[in-house]
Amino acid sequence: MMKKFALAGTDGAARAGMLETDHGVVETPVFMPVGTQGTVKAVSPRSLVETGTSIMLCNAYHLYLRPGAEIVARAGGLHRFAGWEGPILTDSGGFQVYSLSDLRTVSDEGVSFRSHLDGSLHIFTPESVVDLQRSLGPDIIMVLDECPALPCDEETLHESVGRTHRWGERSRERFVETEALHGYGQMQFGIVQGGTSAEARRQSVRGIMDIGFDGYAIGGLSVGEPADLMYAMTGVCAELLPQEQPRYLMGVGTPENILEAVRLGVDMFDCVLPTRNGRNATLFTKSGKLHIRGAGFADEFTPVDPGCTCYTCSTFSRAYLRHLAKANEVLGLELMSIHNLHFYHWLLREARAAILQGTYIDWMDQQLASFEVGDGPEEISQGQEGGVEILSHHSRRSS
Repeated sequence: MMKKFALAGTDGAARAGMLETDHGVVETPVFMPVGTQGTVKAVSPRSLVETGTSIMLCNAYHLYLRPGAEIVARAGGLHRFAGWEGPILTDSGGFQVYSLSDLRTVSDEGVSFRSHLDGSLHIFTPESVVDLQRSLGPDIIMVLDECPALPCDEETLHESVGRTHRWGERSRERFVETEALHGYGQMQFGIVQGGTSAEARRQSVRGIMDIGFDGYAIGGLSVGEPADLMYAMTGVCAELLPQEQPRYLMGVGTPENILEAVRLGVDMFDCVLPTRNGRNATLFTKSGKLHIRGAGFADEFTPVDPGCTCYTCSTFSRAYLRHLAKANEVLGLELMSIHNLHFYHWLLREARAAILQGTYIDWMDQQLASFEVGDGPEEISQGQEGGVEILSHHSRRSS
């Protein structure tokens, strides 16, 4: 049964909401760390809580291949298996299958693909993906969709939107006729596709809304298109999606991507960027990104980000983190991932507060400008060792 989603306040199109699940209430806008295989890389569930994480994302495709849905179900579901007590959203695996361009075949029935692990043949249908996620037991499950490669011709795009709609109908039918397996409720989100065509996006939104889901995701963006086009397509979708239900922009992104999408009316986000960057010794701060391996940090005995209250900044210096990175110590992966997640959660808590105060646009502009101030012992261009990579407004996409 659909749990409650309510708006606590708006500022223009920007929204502050509350999403209720059986594993807790999620305040939006919210960032979901990516725990692809049931774990956020290098970060324990206890540390996730300490960073401010309220909901995490796992991937049905990867968990289906390893360890298998049966194992997770026998453990009592993904929460118990992974030791995470908060809400979980699982992606259907549609994007992962899409990325296996030379290993999969798409038809109206579903997708056949070969495992990237051992080459074995598998088939996903809209119905089997619902069954899979029922077994895994997340709070929010995503439908199987088709993410078309960009750019693509109008005929291909139209066919893809139609297929995503038909799969959505079958997914919803399967969801309605089945029950949650682990003693708590689940929600199902539909996915809007349509590439970079405003008309295809509108067509997809109308079709998916006609089916009727518990929430709606905007898919197929941040896959190579310019940032301004991503924002334009997000805006087209957000203008049409229902006010009373949550909106999720999949796979996005950088802090500036997220702030702009919040302005357009998006509630939920996920991206590997904060943890992947952390594992590669790149740290988000209020003044840009620090590439901590740089020689200039060798005797910097200050926190990564002055004023940050995360465990990393409260306990360790830039110099120590540089040492861990240069020595390839595992602790460095954990500490830097913790800081980056804490930064993302801080950013969205501040965004929420600004929405409730009716000052979001001014706050966003000030925050984006602060990214351009620069920090650290030296400022040098991206790609060189050390210094700061500036986050220029509207210039980057997630990867």
